[in-house]
Amino acid sequence: MLAIIGGSGLAQLPVLEVTHRQVVRTPYGDPSCALTYGKLAGQNVVFIARHGYGHSLAPHEINYRANLWALHNQGVKGVIAIGTVGGIRPDMAPGRLVVPHDIIDYSWGRKHTYFEGPERPVVHAEFTSPYDHALRQRLLDAIKATGISGVRDGVYACTQGPRLESAAEILKLERDGADIVGMTGMPEAALARELALPYAHLCLVSNWAAGKGRQTQVEFDPAVAAKSVEALMRTLEACFAG
Repeated sequence: MLAIIGGSGLAQLPVLEVTHRQVVRTPYGDPSCALTYGKLAGQNVVFIARHGYGHSLAPHEINYRANLWALHNQGVKGVIAIGTVGGIRPDMAPGRLVVPHDIIDYSWGRKHTYFEGPERPVVHAEFTSPYDHALRQRLLDAIKATGISGVRDGVYACTQGPRLESAAEILKLERDGADIVGMTGMPEAALARELALPYAHLCLVSNWAAGKGRQTQVEFDPAVAAKSVEALMRTLEACFAG
């Protein structure tokens, strides 16, 4: 059974045939919401909305440790994380799907590890390749099978939020090697690694990052967003059907 973490605009998963919901308590506090169980293309799936049902949790307020621990406690074998991002690289235009291969963390003040406290040993998690190769390939194969325009790799920059970045900040991220920018990729990926949960990111480019594209400010096109979500759902169906 795989888990899907829904990002901004995905408090529910339209393609999921829901069977039941379950509240899970954790040693790290409450997850964002109850876990939703169901079938996707005939496969068992558990879903959680990262920002809560009403999108009430800002990126820095999300209890990432509780979310990942709850999924791990329910016996999931891997996590597909959905994220909405801004495009930095020229081919990361709004509407594209991206399966990033690496990440840069600019967030701060978040609980980044399970291994802390006076009675816990220090653990240095291996993080050279943040995303699971097999799960990434599964997503890439699904995108190819649907014929959707996707980008097979890229570097995800995780900023603190909830405000959007300035144009100068985006230029800095670009110089650092970032291709897309979001606010929730960390510490989620690192916590999954500590729990030995295979983890991959499926990102939907919703807009150009500040100062990119032909616009003077960040703009969101509802038509592009709707079409992108449709492509995302088709990709997930193909991923689980395969």
